[in-house]
Amino acid sequence: MISRIDLRGDALPEGGALRDLLPRAEFDVEAALEKVRPICEDVHHRGTAALIEYAEKFDGVKLERVRVPEKALSGALEQLDPEVRAALEESIRRARIVHRAQRRAEHTTQVVPGGTVTEKWVPVERVGLYAPGGRSVYPSSVIMNVVPAQEAGVESIALASPPQAEFGGLPHPTILAACALLGVDEVYAAGGAQAVAMFAYGTTGPDGCAPANMVTGPGNIWVAAAKRYFTGRIGIDTEAGPTEIAILADDSADPVHVAADLISQAEHDPMAAAVLVTDSVELADAVEKELEPQVAATKHIEDRIVPALAGKQSAIVLVDGVEEGLRVVNAYGAEHLEVQTTDAAAVAARVRNAGAIFVGPWAPVSLGDYCAGSNHVLPTGGCACHSSGLSVQSFLRGIHIVDYTRDALAEVTHHVVTLAEAEDLPAHGAAMKARFDWKVPKA
Repeated sequence: MISRIDLRGDALPEGGALRDLLPRAEFDVEAALEKVRPICEDVHHRGTAALIEYAEKFDGVKLERVRVPEKALSGALEQLDPEVRAALEESIRRARIVHRAQRRAEHTTQVVPGGTVTEKWVPVERVGLYAPGGRSVYPSSVIMNVVPAQEAGVESIALASPPQAEFGGLPHPTILAACALLGVDEVYAAGGAQAVAMFAYGTTGPDGCAPANMVTGPGNIWVAAAKRYFTGRIGIDTEAGPTEIAILADDSADPVHVAADLISQAEHDPMAAAVLVTDSVELADAVEKELEPQVAATKHIEDRIVPALAGKQSAIVLVDGVEEGLRVVNAYGAEHLEVQTTDAAAVAARVRNAGAIFVGPWAPVSLGDYCAGSNHVLPTGGCACHSSGLSVQSFLRGIHIVDYTRDALAEVTHHVVTLAEAEDLPAHGAAMKARFDWKVPKA
């Protein structure tokens, strides 16, 4: 059901050579880019009419309007299962606790007497958030996008999710209920690249959507390609690829837990990655044995879990020890990394590359997906080596405010003039000297 990669015995290679030995899903955003380009430009030119046409073509829904009526939002919340509502409310509460603590305060530094630089943090004015609606429904992704945007102070928040034929062309009612719980009343029945284009360009008319400064949220390859297409015009969080879990474990790990956690990510998508890195052949054998009955007892077996576990993106990677395992997981840069080893906290502290780290047997990825308080919108495809998950900071811009007195400027003018002339930019120096009856002293 899952392959093995044996990296024992020989010295592990460095950098890219090690990454090339590790399993990874193929995710060709560049190829998809050419297919989404005409869709995006069609939305640019035809606006809502194009969105309605693509809803019929891709989602099998004939829409009368794209914007979701407010009564549909309130109605979805009224009809929401009370237990689901309670779970969503607790997820929101915990997410707010964590994300509120991420707020940044304005800070002023006195560089010299009379010269200060203040850094203030300003939220983007408007964001478009995307909630997937294909194989599964993800109200949790609504929470993970909306809460940090709200805690950052974003004033205008809109959300798009694909229309569903079984719900009369509206997004899934649990998505709508989550929006209502969060106070988001601007919601659109739009999916895929066309939803990103709607946020990037804006549309006019009764269902018009004002253009956004930024688009965030997970989606399929077409959403990722549209984000790449619009990079530079709008801000994005990341080009999210297939989800992935890596587990670094030794012989202290429980194979029942490990197998269950691998399956939990495999059920997202047939391209999902499930990777176990271990120095214990006994654990590897036990996990393989445990996968069979656990997979047989769950749902989404043939269409998601089995192809995900059997795909080349998933594997059990054997290493000589935990030290080598750390090198492997740092090279892999997993979206989700579980550390199930002896002294897991100390081992986790040495991880440099991961979207989120889950320490020990009682912090599974499923907890982070819903109710840890952490954010589950995380970098995939190895991007954790340079990118972070979604947070309040994602929606903030740092602005430096420079404030110097005449005396403070005069004191440093000769350095500025010298550097300007060293770069052959004499007008920069002249802009300084124009303020004073001053000449650069000869050396």
